[in-house]
Amino acid sequence: MSEVPLVFCWSKPNRKSIATFISGQQHREFSYAGVGDSRRQPPNGFTVDHNRVKLGHGAETFERARLAIKEWKMFDIPWISLCWPDAPIEKGASVAVLVSHLGFWSLNACRIVYTIEEKESSERFGFAYGTLPDHGEMGEERFLVECNREDHSVWYDLLAFSRPRMWARVAYPFTRALQKRFARDSKAAMLKAVQGPLHGS
Repeated sequence: MSEVPLVFCWSKPNRKSIATFISGQQHREFSYAGVGDSRRQPPNGFTVDHNRVKLGHGAETFERARLAIKEWKMFDIPWISLCWPDAPIEKGASVAVLVSHLGFWSLNACRIVYTIEEKESSERFGFAYGTLPDHGEMGEERFLVECNREDHSVWYDLLAFSRPRMWARVAYPFTRALQKRFARDSKAAMLKAVQGPLHGS
């Protein structure tokens, strides 16, 4: 870990800098209490956001949605870069979310907390990641697609709990606007992904 974390950048960091940043996260602890609580009840003291969008119906739509999650297509958003979209969907995998703001960039470290692959009343696939110390927020976000066995509807479900770090509280209104924008754009990205050609494996 560097003494000055690469979180805020006046120019877009290059691939080598991002790779070094991610490598430095491997053994760091999560920055919040309640790790894994997006699977159950979000902890007290956090802001909770829950968003859903219907992607369509049927097994083919669910397969497209599942592959979209595996390929991080919910981050196909012009002002965000997921580093890297070939990261495996498995517990312990670390990634960085590079966000373009007004005149600067922020690099935010996350690690997958748990994965979901269920075939019960609904078929469900997804994961949650949590924030590491080099992140502007503290909390957890769950990305999930599910197919209801009764009506075969397919949904993208996005659940997050978060709160700002001490130094970021002054910018909290701006952060909340970004969080809401991300939820909206992520839903649109998933809709686009399931409507395109089938990809991946």
